Amino acid sequence: MKVEFKETFFESVIDLVWYDTKLWKVWKAIRYGIPGFFKNIWLFRKELYNHRWYDYRYTLEMMHRSLVIMRDNLKTNGIEEPLSRGKKINKIQRAIKLLDNRLNDNYIEQAEAELGELHLKPLEFEDLGNGTSRLLDTNTKEETDHNRRVFKLAQTIDDREWRELWNIFKGQSILDYKKHLKTIPKEEQADEWNNWFNGSDMRGWWD
Repeated sequence: MKVEFKETFFESVIDLVWYDTKLWKVWKAIRYGIPGFFKNIWLFRKELYNHRWYDYRYTLEMMHRSLVIMRDNLKTNGIEEPLSRGKKINKIQRAIKLLDNRLNDNYIEQAEAELGELHLKPLEFEDLGNGTSRLLDTNTKEETDHNRRVFKLAQTIDDREWRELWNIFKGQSILDYKKHLKTIPKEEQADEWNNWFNGSDMRGWWD
């Protein structure tokens, strides 16, 4: 059997050899690595300035900024076909919103928007003598019950959004998709992924 090689094959081999040299690695660092490093410092400047190791909040801030950068670039520079790209952008945007809510801790505000504002009154104290006093509860029973409902709903929203956030990152199960396919006639299965896929799963967020 006669084996022939085109010139492009040898050119590719030469390129591979070149990419494995120390000179190329130095050039790559100067051309791409170092500029990219300083660009990232600028992009993450606020998060880097504020970052501390002892609170998960700062990890979420880095993730939030990274997702904002990804969303904006997928919108303007993304080359993936529009349907799936749009679904991914929507899920990334939702994740950004959920992170916003957590970083701003606005669950009570959300609960108030649904149930009404908390009944908050100036603190009043009763003098008990001997230099001691006690805090008075000046709310009516109805006001106290309302406040309790608001706080309870805020906790529910907090937990619900935390679970939703990680479900977005985790994404849909491919095993569920395979099970779903079994319920679809074979002639309709070709485009079923586009119908089933909702844009979640961080593992697929790349362009």
